[in-house]
Amino acid sequence: MTVLLATRMKTRRWWNAESARDGRPGRQCLSQCLSLCLALVTSAATAAEWTVHPGESIAAAVKLAAAGDTVRIERGLYAEHLLIDKPLTLRGIGRPTLSGGETGDVIRVRSPEVTIEGLIVRDSGADLGAQNAGIYAEPGADRLRVKNCVLVYNLFGLWLEKLKQPEIIGNTIAGKRDLASAQRGNGIQLYNTTGARIIDNNISFSRDGIYVDLSDHAVFRGNRMHHLRYGSHYMNSNDNLWEDNESYLNRGGLALMEVRRQVVRNNRAWGNTDHGIMLRTIQDSLIENNVVAGNARGFFIYDAEYNVIRGNLVIANGTGAHVWAGSIHNEVDANDFIQNRDQVRYVAARDEPWGIRQGNYWSNYAGWDADGDGIGDVPYEANDIVDRLTWKYPLVKLLLNSPAVHSLRLIARQFPLLRSPSIVDRRPRMHPGHEHWRDWLEHH
Repeated sequence: MTVLLATRMKTRRWWNAESARDGRPGRQCLSQCLSLCLALVTSAATAAEWTVHPGESIAAAVKLAAAGDTVRIERGLYAEHLLIDKPLTLRGIGRPTLSGGETGDVIRVRSPEVTIEGLIVRDSGADLGAQNAGIYAEPGADRLRVKNCVLVYNLFGLWLEKLKQPEIIGNTIAGKRDLASAQRGNGIQLYNTTGARIIDNNISFSRDGIYVDLSDHAVFRGNRMHHLRYGSHYMNSNDNLWEDNESYLNRGGLALMEVRRQVVRNNRAWGNTDHGIMLRTIQDSLIENNVVAGNARGFFIYDAEYNVIRGNLVIANGTGAHVWAGSIHNEVDANDFIQNRDQVRYVAARDEPWGIRQGNYWSNYAGWDADGDGIGDVPYEANDIVDRLTWKYPLVKLLLNSPAVHSLRLIARQFPLLRSPSIVDRRPRMHPGHEHWRDWLEHH
């Protein structure tokens, strides 16, 4: 009624102005007036706003709203569950709180073209079998947009299944931190999605921060993941971009498993108790300009082939790169391996060449550069007999700078029978490529 009244008033003012200008209404003026009236009514009908005040029901407003409407929710506490089954915008004003009372899903989305922004969504149920979530998007809820929300104390923050082009941007997500890790859900769960954009989210105290399965052509950018099992648990997904994310103080940082054609660049993984970045059964991917610092293992490379790994800073890890299970035919170049307790732990039956084009920097390189071209004159070998002794007998590290250990290395080079298969860098660089590598020494 309010919309129609406003439309009539606007039409009447337009009619009077036209009549005064022309001196008479005329049929043309009448026709234009009717067309404008119809346009205004149609526009108003497709973009109405409904405002929910504290003490009122959001679900009732959603039921009354038409497709394309906006439901504005004023600041307050609303204890209810919502089902969104039409294209709709839910917009919080002053950060209202929607609580599910620790049962079921707080918001369930069944329709495409739904936008949820500016809400605190909390207190889902804790049934892993039912996959209780703060926001659960059913198959077909394409182009879902969740922006600038806070999702706390939910089993799964967001569950997205069989969607096209969802956007999850600028949200804070924290799970049920009083539960054991195995009993929690994931911060963002993506299953069988296409074209997702997961950007600038802060995720903590869930099981895994971002769990991705069978999801292609996605962008993961600017997310922060901490105090989790894995920052990202990522498998069976191809043609995705993982860029400028930070994963820290987890068990594992970024885990890429059984994937192809990934671009993984400018990420930071530090202080994780297992690995910084796991590359497991991965092919045809680019891993560049990442920082892995202060992890038990910087890179864990397992069954990885035909990838480009370049320009990464691998610093102050227990093991810089743990390489095994047939990880061959990779182009590993222009990386800096600095002050890792073991630079590389390599398990294989034959040598694997790294640094073919530019060479890598190794802080424990003991060779020389007689011609001053910045490239060492003696190849770097990661797994010599001394390295293997220190793996088996850690106390040998106390003697690393002794004449006896240097002599042992020289003897091993002269007698191939004492030599083990190794990563071999024939162009070791004499200086690191990262100017500010010292800034990462204390990220443990």
